[in-house]
Amino acid sequence: MNKDTLYVKRKRPTDMLLLAAIYVSATLAVALLLGIILYVFVKGIRTVNWAFLTTVTSARKQTTGIAGNLLNTLYIIVITLLIATPIGVGSAIYLNEYAKPGKLVSIIEFTTETLSGIPSIIFGLFGMIFFGETLGFGYSLLTGSFTLMVLPLITRNTQEALRTVPDSYRTGALGMGSTKWHMIRTILLPSSMPGIVTGIILALGRIVGESAALLFTAGSDYKLPKFTGVFGDNLAKLAHKAMESGGTLTIELYLQMQKGQYDNAFGIGCVLIIIVLILNLLTKLAANKLRRE
Repeated sequence: MNKDTLYVKRKRPTDMLLLAAIYVSATLAVALLLGIILYVFVKGIRTVNWAFLTTVTSARKQTTGIAGNLLNTLYIIVITLLIATPIGVGSAIYLNEYAKPGKLVSIIEFTTETLSGIPSIIFGLFGMIFFGETLGFGYSLLTGSFTLMVLPLITRNTQEALRTVPDSYRTGALGMGSTKWHMIRTILLPSSMPGIVTGIILALGRIVGESAALLFTAGSDYKLPKFTGVFGDNLAKLAHKAMESGGTLTIELYLQMQKGQYDNAFGIGCVLIIIVLILNLLTKLAANKLRRE
């Protein structure tokens, strides 16, 4: 009787070696991640306090803080996602559901993948010349938001999410008389929403960690708007800030390292790690919730 079956497999030395290599690789990856996190936290957690998070750096007041950089990072996140998400999701829907497979679709997909691999500093140079100088936005948060290239990431993740939806959903809906757009809106998008949300959160994490492109386009200012007691004036100042220079947390981290202020730099690193961990946690929670629904 042959014992080498699907139920009783013979243990081969190569299988054991490959399994051991997988476990070793996984252990090294986890150890490297934990090592980086622990090192940054040990070096910088003593710098992080309430004053550090809620004030700005001022020689006159003798304060050191990142409140302005936190606000600038929030601006960059919101504006970039408002620009990239509709275009990215719409492009993926067109490529996956409307466009006929052929050379044009292959060229677009190849171009999208190529854009994902281009160094961000190249985008920064392009954004500075085109958005900053040609369109006249100058060094501003809006220029930085237009420059950040998260569109390929959202497009490719949305495409993969749409491809996971079984074709029977499409044919069943169309066979019952549904229009194509109604089928996409009521069946495909809800079914693929966990994957789409994951792509958006991954893009968000990339925005938070970007530095080279923003150094050329958004500048490094860290001042907070001077609010008054009038709600309309405060709203106008918040809206106008998008046209002003603003340095994000990563830009401030770079500048602090350049000045030799390593404690402040590691403190900013702690804040960035916490933000990234929160974003990853939100990714899991949102994807799981949408999958259950």
